[in-house]
Amino acid sequence: MNFDRRAFLKSTLAATAVAARSAGVEAQPAAMFPGFTTRTIQTSGATIHTLRGGSGPPLLLIHGYPQTHVEWHKIAPRLAEKFTVVMTDLRGYGDSSKPPGGENHVNYSKRAMALDQIEVMRALGYQQFAVVGHDRGARVTWRMAAEHPQAITKAAVIDIVPLPYSRVTRQFATEYFHWFFLIQAAPFPETLIGNSAEFYLRSRFLRQNAASRVFTPEAVAEYLRCFKDPATIHATCEDYRAGATIDIDHAAQDGDRKVTCPLLVLWGERGSVGRLEPVMDLWREKAANVTGKALPAGHFLPEEVPDETLAALLAFL
Repeated sequence: MNFDRRAFLKSTLAATAVAARSAGVEAQPAAMFPGFTTRTIQTSGATIHTLRGGSGPPLLLIHGYPQTHVEWHKIAPRLAEKFTVVMTDLRGYGDSSKPPGGENHVNYSKRAMALDQIEVMRALGYQQFAVVGHDRGARVTWRMAAEHPQAITKAAVIDIVPLPYSRVTRQFATEYFHWFFLIQAAPFPETLIGNSAEFYLRSRFLRQNAASRVFTPEAVAEYLRCFKDPATIHATCEDYRAGATIDIDHAAQDGDRKVTCPLLVLWGERGSVGRLEPVMDLWREKAANVTGKALPAGHFLPEEVPDETLAALLAFL
């Protein structure tokens, strides 16, 4: 019996999408960002859900997995007092489009995602700007700084290190098991996650207790709304598949070239990144002008320690 994996995946995603719409999974207004305006911007490869607010020099904020622009809700309004803040949902995430993965997952390479962000900012009238990225957004930020140096005035990356697959330990692999799960061939991870997307998110990423409420109910509701879309589940797997394949090839093309703009590195002292070999040593190999420090948090700094994260960003920016 021949198994057409692509046809099976397509039919599975279509069926689950109908179920999601029937369950009332629809886009919500940007009520968590008063004063921000919403716009959908067409790039050369996707349509990007975008919010903008505030005044001053342009500043782009890019979220991580499995979140959306909502992860900035505790600090974006305060940044908007000094900057024109732009937030996006990465392609494949939130209310942005979910293009096909393409050959070797090229459409979810950080190169493709970085180009989205450059084109969004150009559409808004910004040829140069500062950028802050967390998690997957930090990897997009790094690629922007490496490939579009003329556009990036300053960059901050939150809780990542370069080329993590080359630094895997047993502890790291245990805590970051999803890196190795999500890169498996479709539709294996998509099917397992889609069976209970809410259980997957709540048990693995959105864990909290009464003594430490990191994620607000409003933020959790948005993350769940967006992630329950089967197209998002598939696209975010493609993001990680690209990270284990074509992104490594693109990073190798950098050779000895270093990012030249001022770079700030922040990480959680209680997270896995902080337990790797000295974080700053790793980044000094990739950036010519880099500063950084650990903050008293795990992985989700903008939501765990928003005041400390804001203070570090303001001092840098």
